Amino acid sequence: MALTTLFNGTVRYNSDPSSQITDQEIWEDLGNCQLREAVQGKEEGLDSLVVEVGSNWSMGQRQLFCLGRVLLRRSQILVLDEATGSIDNATDTILQKTIQTEFADCTVIIVAHRIPPLMDCTMVLGISDGKLVEYDEPKKLMKQEGSLFGQLVKDYWSHLHSAELH
Repeated sequence: MALTTLFNGTVRYNSDPSSQITDQEIWEDLGNCQLREAVQGKEEGLDSLVVEVGSNWSMGQRQLFCLGRVLLRRSQILVLDEATGSIDNATDTILQKTIQTEFADCTVIIVAHRIPPLMDCTMVLGISDGKLVEYDEPKKLMKQEGSLFGQLVKDYWSHLHSAELH
């Protein structure tokens, strides 16, 4: 989802480009992705316009629309490539909660440079200079001496703490 692909058209079309899903299912999906109120707030509802790759929606809303489209397809594998890199923390929280609940029985592969999306993962694969350097549960890696992931977590919290002090 790094490139949030929305199509020129309507909310309905972006949710279901193949026209195989009922309006009720689309509304349920929008609710699962925390977009129901935003769409209901528009006069045209599901027929609200989506223009120029979704530029009339926030970046976070675009990410959630893409996630909703995947939910409607009942995908068994979800690959997120820097899905939270350009969204605010509140939308990131919604995205992570939706992934945890709606994709609990699926394989989810997350490519991320930010730490929070990785903390709830079952396994973390650390790559440095194109080489596999570690693969284990996040908690184990954080305790492991010399762990790349452990150092990233430490640096993240240190940076976050120092930012809060200023």
